[in-house]
Amino acid sequence: MATTQTLQLGGFTVHACASVEQAQKWLQPGFPGVVITDVRLPGKSGLDLLAQSVALDPDLPVILVTGHGDVGMAVEAMRTGAYDFIEKPFAADRLMETVRRAQEKRSLVLENQRLKAAWLSHPDMPALIGQSPALERVRTLIRSVGPTAADVLINGQTGSGKEVVARQLHAASGRKGPFVAINCGALPETVFESEIFGHEAGAFTSAQKRRIGKLEYANGGTVFLDEIESMPMALQVKLLRVLQERQLERLGGNDPIHIDCRVIAASKADLLRLASQGSFREDLYYRIGVVAIDLPSLAERREDIPLLLAHFVQGAAIRYQRPVPQWTAAQMAMWQAQDWPGNVRELRNFADRLVLGIGIQGGAGHAEDGKLQGEGKPGVASQSLPQQVDAFERSLIIQALAANEGSVAAAAEHLGVPKKTLYDKLKKYQLPTGRGLDA
Repeated sequence: MATTQTLQLGGFTVHACASVEQAQKWLQPGFPGVVITDVRLPGKSGLDLLAQSVALDPDLPVILVTGHGDVGMAVEAMRTGAYDFIEKPFAADRLMETVRRAQEKRSLVLENQRLKAAWLSHPDMPALIGQSPALERVRTLIRSVGPTAADVLINGQTGSGKEVVARQLHAASGRKGPFVAINCGALPETVFESEIFGHEAGAFTSAQKRRIGKLEYANGGTVFLDEIESMPMALQVKLLRVLQERQLERLGGNDPIHIDCRVIAASKADLLRLASQGSFREDLYYRIGVVAIDLPSLAERREDIPLLLAHFVQGAAIRYQRPVPQWTAAQMAMWQAQDWPGNVRELRNFADRLVLGIGIQGGAGHAEDGKLQGEGKPGVASQSLPQQVDAFERSLIIQALAANEGSVAAAAEHLGVPKKTLYDKLKKYQLPTGRGLDA
């Protein structure tokens, strides 16, 4: 009862069960929570429940509560799939810390599974990945504005996901026509007008037949004008008129053509500042900016990096038919601390290189070494930052174990980390417990 009350006070919904048999009704594939079980129970034991849970879902966190005499058994159970163990008597803070970590891991695993399923069923529909408050605000705007006919301006740095948001808006609109993306910065000015508005046969020397422009082709759908700040001033005037009247004239033609498409524009520049400088039309800015969505940079939502990287690595592993690489908490912390000037696009490229096993050297202020676990350690002089951090961490663990006569529990307390974490690091650094710690 005390454990149940502690968890409820901590904000968790608790299903208290008196036996393994009672707990089984909750253990279904995709169970979103965490299992906490005493080793010793009436009837089947907590180890039996662990075995059932691992067989059902190896990623389901199971936390064992043990008495002093069961610690050795619990350590062995962790090797077979338990998430962690807590030795009685334990403080409420210790319980809450362990359960919160386990729940975070479970939520991440389930979200990653959901994203993988979505990617496999709709590979052309990019997902808006993340759970940060900044991204939730974007999702709220998409849900609110998406079903309307309003044109939208998306502001964001290069690689921050402007086209992803545009596609999400198109999906939310329910429009049956196509999504047509145009990079205004990639079109030469000489073909810009013909590409956007179309042309009649004979409109210019090489115009041998009529061409339907992108705005007309997107009938019933959405046109995405990326890098709209690059649009020539003369065409900005024409676009403004089209948006106001919802009709256009093809180049070389006289007949007005009604269009039924939603326009979503995107810019990496401050359009209002450009308007004040005379390089962008202010009236067009106010026409396309009735609804504006400001995308956060990756540095403004660092908490989304683990989920984003896991998703991109999963997709890259499927594309390249390679295994999913593993990384340490120290490496992830280092990646979260980087600036990522290329934002989500840069992180995606980084994920591809991780899956391909390509050493990631240099780069604009991000991870300086792509080597993951098991790739060997060069000499100190050639070690990267994460390798030096690992070497330093290894030495601290050796010192803590030596100072505590090889006791993992005492060393974990000395280092201020959970025993499960220390056991993981002992395995990572191939360190024995007890004697033989002079490596």
